[in-house]
Amino acid sequence: MNVTVLGASGFVGSAVTAALARRPIRLRAVARRPAAVPPGALAEVETVAADLTEPGVVEAAVAGADAVVHLVLHESGWRGADDDPDSGRTNVGILGDVVRARRDGSRPVVVFAGSTSQVGPPPRVPIDGTEPDRPATAYDRQKLAAEELLRAATADGLVRGVTLRLPTIFGGSAQDRGVVAAMMRRALAGEPLTVWADGAVQRDLLYVDDTADAFVAALDHADVLAGRRYLLGTGVGVSLRELFGAIAGVVAGHTGRPAVPVVSVPPPPGTAATDGHSMVVDASAFRSATGWRPLVPLPEALRRTVTVLG
Repeated sequence: MNVTVLGASGFVGSAVTAALARRPIRLRAVARRPAAVPPGALAEVETVAADLTEPGVVEAAVAGADAVVHLVLHESGWRGADDDPDSGRTNVGILGDVVRARRDGSRPVVVFAGSTSQVGPPPRVPIDGTEPDRPATAYDRQKLAAEELLRAATADGLVRGVTLRLPTIFGGSAQDRGVVAAMMRRALAGEPLTVWADGAVQRDLLYVDDTADAFVAALDHADVLAGRRYLLGTGVGVSLRELFGAIAGVVAGHTGRPAVPVVSVPPPPGTAATDGHSMVVDASAFRSATGWRPLVPLPEALRRTVTVLG
């Protein structure tokens, strides 16, 4: 099997590449920065450094691939998409290039990383993927546009597309720019952790290795999953105040210093519409279809993360 990972050197991309490298396949790892070959790989790994926004580059990157895992994210991140006119080229255009590149009748599998935030402010907790989408940010509108493009290409028989909508992903990595890593780095520096308002908003936190396993499961069950979107998550909501307190405690245990305080501050101007709403995910549809489930409990995941970041 020939598998191409686009965005292979990123946070989630690195974990997915490492998981796939443990299989006896041909693996092409494509990213703007050269991706590292995982040690002890069973796969035959080819690394390609390329700017996927350049004309013709995507076509070359996915040539001959039986499956493509699309994990490319514009460098401005989800918060910066509103102010960056180039973000759409990366967040939507590259997937369009993937679809247009494969018109030879081979119908490759394409697994695309979406976001649970595409639903907009969630109408209920937990969400399970049956809710109507009302995206509230440019990033979420771009993710939804790409997802719809993939669904249409699947219906047209060009690819077998699957979208995995991701919750808050975390884990020890230099590429992790999320809230867990940011607060852990603050705690390691001895700085207080700031939570907006009372910190009662909940997030569903999924460890990056469990996320990588979900992408592998999607590839293994692509024929069953094709044409649909699936939500990933643990089904357990953790308030930000509880999370930050746990981070402070884990860092204190790692450093031997007293735990840094968790303090409340007013939300800054310009917060996203989804910031003040809890997001918890019922991933039973994906679990039923694939057998996947998260294996790393939050306390253990936080301990692994501080070991890497500390």
